[in-house]
Amino acid sequence: MRATKAIIHLDNLRRNIQAARKKAGPHPKICVPVKADAYGHGAVAISRCALEAGAEYLGVATVPEGAELRSAGINAPTLLLSQALPEELPDIISQELMPMISDGEFIEEANRAAGLAKKRLVVHLKVDTGMGRLGCRPEDASALAEKIVSCENIALGGVATHLSVSDSLEPGDMAYTKEQLRRFQEAVTSIRKAGIEPGIVHAANSGGLVYHEDSYFDMIRPGIFLYGYSPDGSTEPVMELRSAVVAIKNVKKGEAISYGRTWIAPEDTLIGVIPAGYGDGFPRLLSSNHLVCIKGKTYPVAGRICMDQCMIDLGPETEVQRWDEAIIFGPGFTNAADIAKKLNTISYEITCNINKRVPRIYENP
Repeated sequence: MRATKAIIHLDNLRRNIQAARKKAGPHPKICVPVKADAYGHGAVAISRCALEAGAEYLGVATVPEGAELRSAGINAPTLLLSQALPEELPDIISQELMPMISDGEFIEEANRAAGLAKKRLVVHLKVDTGMGRLGCRPEDASALAEKIVSCENIALGGVATHLSVSDSLEPGDMAYTKEQLRRFQEAVTSIRKAGIEPGIVHAANSGGLVYHEDSYFDMIRPGIFLYGYSPDGSTEPVMELRSAVVAIKNVKKGEAISYGRTWIAPEDTLIGVIPAGYGDGFPRLLSSNHLVCIKGKTYPVAGRICMDQCMIDLGPETEVQRWDEAIIFGPGFTNAADIAKKLNTISYEITCNINKRVPRIYENP
């Protein structure tokens, strides 16, 4: 196994799921989003651990993501959160995924495909209350629900919306979220007034879970909260990116390190080489702007991060030895949120970008 690897702390995932359960109470179900390979953590292993820890539902963004779970023997109820193509419907039906549906055209396509397969497809109606992405208008929800229940081959399993600024405590954003929830409740009420049971009603993402108790309904969908980056900082990061020092070399004052000669040694020093780079998902924008932890001490990245390697300045004298372990980010040290803040992005992007050539090691399975 190569030196650079992502350590996935499953004990932290379990604790985060327990924290979500404690926060929301025993009634709402928990749907764990495992899209984008579980935010880079490994969808199959995360799904198994989450279900064993008490989660009831999973969420994927693509049909192949759902098929990966099914081929691994994971048969838990699984929502397809993004819009699929009509030609994907046979696979959706055979894999027993539950697609989000937002319009009459796709309702008809789904009903036709399910009829051809001689199966009954469970769908969830998506309502756009202010995200501006997928979903019907709230005032159209009851008509679409009526259309779904009138179809012979599909069933309404739930009604959902997505909150766009629920992780913000800014007064305007708090008010916006409350308005989203008001519009959603109005849509659900209109469905019930039409004599239709809406199924599982769900809205709460991570921000909703932390800051909006009125968003819990029948199920919560906390994503980044479970992976360790709660909006209020209350959960433990699950991923750690770890590598090793594979070479140490003497560098003279005035000598340059890495592409572009952007880092010049200010004194005679020792440079350590770590086989992790932007080809692994270690952002090149952190060049000369990140610290690596070795034996409890931190050392700065020197020069540009390369595709497969980076260099660190160990100083003129060091306790670091060749083959020593090097932590790039993780729990108890600089984490993905810290990196994201430097790069003006979000922790999701940092963990998702740790790609497939980095092996995942699951601790405390």
